[in-house]
Amino acid sequence: MMRLSRKAWNNVVIISMLLMIFFFNGLHKKLNTQPVEEGVQALLPEQSFILAMAFPELKIERIGTSWRSQSLQETTWQGDEQQLEQLVELWQHQQLTIASLPVSKISQASADYVASVWLAGEQLPAVYQLYNIDQQYYLLDKRLQRVFELEQADAAKLFPLYPF
Repeated sequence: MMRLSRKAWNNVVIISMLLMIFFFNGLHKKLNTQPVEEGVQALLPEQSFILAMAFPELKIERIGTSWRSQSLQETTWQGDEQQLEQLVELWQHQQLTIASLPVSKISQASADYVASVWLAGEQLPAVYQLYNIDQQYYLLDKRLQRVFELEQADAAKLFPLYPF
């Protein structure tokens, strides 16, 4: 039988507790993920909370219960508070069709437009790149490596700063 000192038993307890924490944390994330379905998927996770959005020319931030925008460059689109809220709601609840185009083909092209979305509980923003390939619009979710296919009207709604 193996005899351990009091200090060694403390180390065993600490290591086993750390392993349990990592196990339960990973199990929690595994149980909460929904299976990937083909077809229509939500652009952002269902229970996500948008803190800020950024386009190269404009940054939109949550201030309490309202929104404010800050121009980073000259832009023709100047949204009022209601338009900003509608834009954020659209991003929050948008359902798009998963494209059959592989991520590798999209990555070869250069993105026409980029949007970054900061979500509560996430350290890094979710980055979305819009591509126009063969007269069809594709939105690449860089974080989850998903490609969405969308119509020109949907692209214009999600990226109102740009002409389509």
